Amino acid sequence: MILDLFRLDGKVAVVTAGGRGIGAACARAFAEAGADVAISARTEEQLEAVAADVRALGRHCLVVPADLDDLSNLDALAQRTADELGRIDIVINNVGGSMPAPLATTDVRALEQAFHFNVSTAFQLTKAALPHLVATGNGAVVNITSLVGRLSDRGFAAYGTAKAALAHMTRLMASDVAPKVRVNGIAPGSIATSALEMVLTMDELRDEMVAKTPLKRLGVADDIAAAALYLVSDAGAFVTGKILEVDGGLEAPNLDMHIPDF
Repeated sequence: MILDLFRLDGKVAVVTAGGRGIGAACARAFAEAGADVAISARTEEQLEAVAADVRALGRHCLVVPADLDDLSNLDALAQRTADELGRIDIVINNVGGSMPAPLATTDVRALEQAFHFNVSTAFQLTKAALPHLVATGNGAVVNITSLVGRLSDRGFAAYGTAKAALAHMTRLMASDVAPKVRVNGIAPGSIATSALEMVLTMDELRDEMVAKTPLKRLGVADDIAAAALYLVSDAGAFVTGKILEVDGGLEAPNLDMHIPDF
């Protein structure tokens, strides 16, 4: 049965920033497909709410509250997952983010911080999990990049550069670890999560984004979770080194940041 290819029975997934939004949706989706899950983020209360949903599905959930901007915590996350859940088959590098800012007020420190939070974290967790992923013979990594990693828009010199680097690191890693591990990325467009909370509470801005999106809606976290499930399951077994664009058809930015000319 074709739907059996999407099952994750007996597998273990690690999901960063797993307390809300895309990370939480991935954790729930993988549990529905039969996987046990380790989730990590700063806020333990949010993680426990997701864990309750995972456990209600009859799956194990390891909760690891941590500041994932500290790379040592990513090493510890991989080790705890392997020790307590027995293996690592899947890594979802979802932690990241950065606030937009005009180029004139973006300094090198902001650029380096964006790179560290979006790229170095994914690199570190993937490296820490790699021996376990290789041991399965069928490991899978998904890096969550962004629309602004390929499209140009004002205000995203730091964040967009970091996400573009993450996308290309995905391709390079895929070459390094094939054939035992597959590495892919997902480039979300405008997804209605807490990351867009400021926009979602303002009807004018939300309407502008919807109007400029070819599919005439914003994405939801499950749109990304469904794509991730495809990429980490046997349904995506012949896919590696690719970036899946889940963005409603966008080929241009859909929100004017009103950043003035120099």
